[in-house]
Amino acid sequence: MENYLDVLNDKQRQAVTTIDGPLLVLAGAGSGKTTVLANRVAYILQNTYANPWNILAITFTNKAANEMKERIEGIVGNAAENMWIGTFHAVCVRILRRCIEREGYTRDFVIYDTADTRTVIKECMSEIGVEERECPVRYTQTVISNAKNHMMSADELRRALSHNAIGAELTEIYRRYIKKLKNNNALDFDDIIMLTVKILKEDEDIAEHYQAQFQYILVDEYQDTNHLQYELVMLLAKGYGNICVVGDDDQSIYRFRGADVENILAFDKDYANAQRIALEQNYRSTSNILNAANGVIANNSKRMGKNLWTDKGEGEKLSLYVGSDEHEEARFIASQTAKRHKKTGRYGDCAVLYRTNAQSRALEEAFMKEAIPYKVLAGLRFYDRKEIKDVIAYLRLIYNPNDDLSLHRIINEPKRKIGKSTLDKLNAIAAKQGVSNFEILKNVSLYDELKPAATRLNRFTSLIKDLRKLATQLTIEQLVLRVIEDSGYMAMLTVENTVESQTRIENIGEFINVVKEYAADETISGSLGEFLESITLMSDIDGYDENGDYVALMTVHSAKGLEFPVVFIAGMEDGIFPASYAGIDAEELEEERRLCYVAITRAKEKLYLTRAVSRFRFGKRVPYNESRFIKEIPKQYIKPAGAAGSRGMQKLENAGIQIVPERREIYSKPKPNTAPAIDGSIFKAGDRVRHRKFGDGTVKQAKAFGKDAILLIDFDTAGTKRLMAAFAKLEIID
Repeated sequence: MENYLDVLNDKQRQAVTTIDGPLLVLAGAGSGKTTVLANRVAYILQNTYANPWNILAITFTNKAANEMKERIEGIVGNAAENMWIGTFHAVCVRILRRCIEREGYTRDFVIYDTADTRTVIKECMSEIGVEERECPVRYTQTVISNAKNHMMSADELRRALSHNAIGAELTEIYRRYIKKLKNNNALDFDDIIMLTVKILKEDEDIAEHYQAQFQYILVDEYQDTNHLQYELVMLLAKGYGNICVVGDDDQSIYRFRGADVENILAFDKDYANAQRIALEQNYRSTSNILNAANGVIANNSKRMGKNLWTDKGEGEKLSLYVGSDEHEEARFIASQTAKRHKKTGRYGDCAVLYRTNAQSRALEEAFMKEAIPYKVLAGLRFYDRKEIKDVIAYLRLIYNPNDDLSLHRIINEPKRKIGKSTLDKLNAIAAKQGVSNFEILKNVSLYDELKPAATRLNRFTSLIKDLRKLATQLTIEQLVLRVIEDSGYMAMLTVENTVESQTRIENIGEFINVVKEYAADETISGSLGEFLESITLMSDIDGYDENGDYVALMTVHSAKGLEFPVVFIAGMEDGIFPASYAGIDAEELEEERRLCYVAITRAKEKLYLTRAVSRFRFGKRVPYNESRFIKEIPKQYIKPAGAAGSRGMQKLENAGIQIVPERREIYSKPKPNTAPAIDGSIFKAGDRVRHRKFGDGTVKQAKAFGKDAILLIDFDTAGTKRLMAAFAKLEIID
């Protein structure tokens, strides 16, 4: 084994060799945290402080877990086998596969993704006669997720929603949703961690087993943990106390999904005698890029404080481009990308980051016009495409015949003349008897309501029974091939013979490639259950190909953990980045600033900041001022890359917008105000208000906005929302 410690800097070496007790490694962007984590595990194994199975390493993405595993194996070889390395969800699933029976599930449970959970919610809403306009599915999904993350029962949620206008409906949906998932022997993403924490809290024997097993625990990206993840780590670390968390408070950007930066800020208080080591040397970016990032993040007050530095040299200054509109901005980005390709022969060196997905449209148009290959890392995942979800539904039903959701999805795919009326009857009979739909199908002749469709139902039941038998004899690849052939799915697409059906056939072919790659991995069991689990927990970014020769387009949130030689940050305007609501909420603004810090530090060699003086939004052209984050970057690190051209200037003038070049500000000619006349002084901090959808809440801030007002309201159950008073239709209740 080579002496891998020699290549580490002093702080990295200290982090690797400090293995006893609690340790916080404050790892700045590009400071080699993965190197530290991998070498720390290697150091523990090399010095026989623990066996491989006594080490638990938790990450946030499969990509990060695989990279860590590969690096460890590169140092210690086969000694790395049998370690627990994976995402929070993957680790918890592994625990649940061994002990979930105590919660009333069986070990062959399936995992529902976000799209699946929405389908179940819609079923629950339909059963109680609630329409989506009264109770939006996404809002309901958020309420359910928040309830599970606080480990609330339906009764507890009912009490919490007592003042919500639709609280009774939400509670009943939640109650039915929980029951449906349990009947289907299915978990959603929230269940995975919630049930693990619940079992560890309630079953002392199971808790002691894992506390004794995991002598060394490592957690990556600790700043992104939510409350349940925080609790999970605390519970597992109670055994030996050798807990090492690696993270960066300046890169905590997932508050909107429950991440709490206080988890990392309070680490020293949570763990007695905790040590802290800061990694500040950056190996990714030039000093001009780092100085810009340091200049922005220094304006945040809630941070531990560190200063990134590098020995890579100054590099190029940041280039600031100002376009007249989003199309001119996009054309500039496309032209600079083309110049880079002409120089290096690669498109894959470039990435365009933006705050919202809506910004990608103008960029895509510009890239298509210039024939520049690109890929948007967002939107519809490969595994969310209809044909892929259909094949996966077959596999899930084969693995778990109690999965009613999958059964309903594919019982008529391809068409078998089994209509909605028949399925409703089937569902009603199963519900009445408290069993799965498939159990009823096994004895369909016993039910008069189903006799008209008995032949077709029996044919489908026999198909699934036969495939279940084959699943014990065939490899996963062979099973998938039998599924698409025996079900008639491939024949259906072949007969259809359209451009769309050909694309769907090609996607199924790609899915078969995924199965082959999975089966070729010698480090896994290759079981059907494990395969289904792995693809359900896959994220968009896990599928990003770093060697692909295309420009990557993505939100800044999606870019976390990635790096590129050339980065464009588009939409650097107040109201876009930072987002409009951040202007009246100090915590939101600090989160936006951390997001900007993450965006800047994705660049290795060259960084472009681009903005438009106006954008077409919500059906009209809106003027925008320069982002405050640009103003926070010391001017010596920025150079101009151009401004709005004459044609664009004329368009703005025609639209009633005048640009003042000296101050780069924009003014609009007065136009009639068509918004409802709302006096901002009507609302004040402390007012109790009622919203039709969000229920009761307390006004935290009220900011006059012309004849309207921007309100920051902390709703009792729906969380904090920013609303325009003119359209919120609020009622002051006390």
